Amino acid sequence: MNQDLANRIKQCPNLPSLPSVAVQVLELAQQTDVDITQIARIISKDPALSGKILRTVNSSFYGRSQHVSTISHALVILGLQSVKTLVLGFSLVGSLSSEKAKGFKHLTYWKRSIYAATAARHIAGRLKLVQQEEAFLASLLQDIGMLVLDRVLGPEYGQIHDSITTHSQLATAEQQALGTDHAEVGGLLAAEWNLPPLLTMPIACHHDPGKTSDPVLKKLAELVGLAGACADVFVDDAAAAQSLALVQKTFKDLYQINETVCNALMDEIGNTTREVASLFEIKLGSPAKFEDILKKANEALVALTLQTQQQMTTLQEQNSELLNKASTDPLTGLANRGRFDEFFEGAFRSAAAAGHPIAIVMLDIDHFKRVNDKYGHQNGDLVLKGIGKLFASAARPTDLAARYGGEEMALVLPGTTRATAATIADAIRRAVSAKPFSCEQAKIKVTASLGVAALEPGVPMREPAHLLRAADLALYNAKSAGRDCVRVFSTKAPQVAKPAA
Repeated sequence: MNQDLANRIKQCPNLPSLPSVAVQVLELAQQTDVDITQIARIISKDPALSGKILRTVNSSFYGRSQHVSTISHALVILGLQSVKTLVLGFSLVGSLSSEKAKGFKHLTYWKRSIYAATAARHIAGRLKLVQQEEAFLASLLQDIGMLVLDRVLGPEYGQIHDSITTHSQLATAEQQALGTDHAEVGGLLAAEWNLPPLLTMPIACHHDPGKTSDPVLKKLAELVGLAGACADVFVDDAAAAQSLALVQKTFKDLYQINETVCNALMDEIGNTTREVASLFEIKLGSPAKFEDILKKANEALVALTLQTQQQMTTLQEQNSELLNKASTDPLTGLANRGRFDEFFEGAFRSAAAAGHPIAIVMLDIDHFKRVNDKYGHQNGDLVLKGIGKLFASAARPTDLAARYGGEEMALVLPGTTRATAATIADAIRRAVSAKPFSCEQAKIKVTASLGVAALEPGVPMREPAHLLRAADLALYNAKSAGRDCVRVFSTKAPQVAKPAA
């Protein structure tokens, strides 16, 4: 903790203090030879406190069948630890609840505290822990550091609260602003009160149980933290669904308690807290029943799931659109060079491994420079778009039509023989030359030269570059032959005519 803040806390003149009756009971309880009669006498001097303790002892919270009429009887029936817990709890709540906090909602603070305390006792009982009373009191006081920080920092602490929307965000906001949190401050105050480690450590570490290596204290700190999350389910309407999901997961992870048992326990906590709150004179207003909270949480979960699915669908569509844009030539709508290289490499390797044919058709627009020079680059682009559309129409779902570069286009035809590819190429050639492209000034008639090459059994091509080079050579031959034609690459040597006999 920041030393300056620690000093300010210790020097604060109105720091919360233990009521005298609680101090006396603590001192007597820590003695080796505990005088039960003397403790009962001290408590009985405070009629209001005695009355609260006896009402609580005889309530369903403790579930005793035998009626208890005196503090001495309560000490015998419940034991010193239970009565000590009630003395500390009642006296502290009574002295502190009269103070009005400035930096946060005072009523919400006490509602959360009593829900957490009740939850802790139920959980500890479920786990059959010996320290059920310590769990109750530590959970009741787990946020006492908030009252301390409010008194020491005033409006500055109020600003921290204004920056968050749920209690679960508070510790992080405090650490960022102050270098400490209310749990650590609460532990400091508990130590100042000389409370035992079974109370100080769970208070100080309930946000980070790993701070203590003692297995008993760590288990109590985990329980206190979980009790606070249980309280958030009932207190924090905005985050009830997220809090319940966290509670259910924590019960499963820490204690192997399934969702059904967890929900039943939460229902008990909700019902019992109504009674405990009245004993501590803490107003809950009109508390919601857990079944109503669960219903809303499930509805919120369904809505969140649908929203997540919609977001995933939108994200997938956006990713698909981005991928399509990244692999598409913006002018012609054909695949771009990067997509061509990737597809051609994979298709060639697959065909070679399986012994299947694969063909490639290369197209070049004849005298395209003349088109640009005569009609302008804008009309030249219209010609490129038109031929790109014709070229794409020749591609099957398994094929890829791409703009190779400039006015050159390439068509990859997996599973296609040289003869079939030549037929496709000639159909493209005839379609290009058959229909002039309209522009504002005139109709532009163009032709195209095409080269074809194929990987077939017996053809000695081991790399994609070999097949691409073969198609390029065939295209060069088509241009050399006068253009507006198709030429097919062949590895066979040309036949030489024999002289006449």
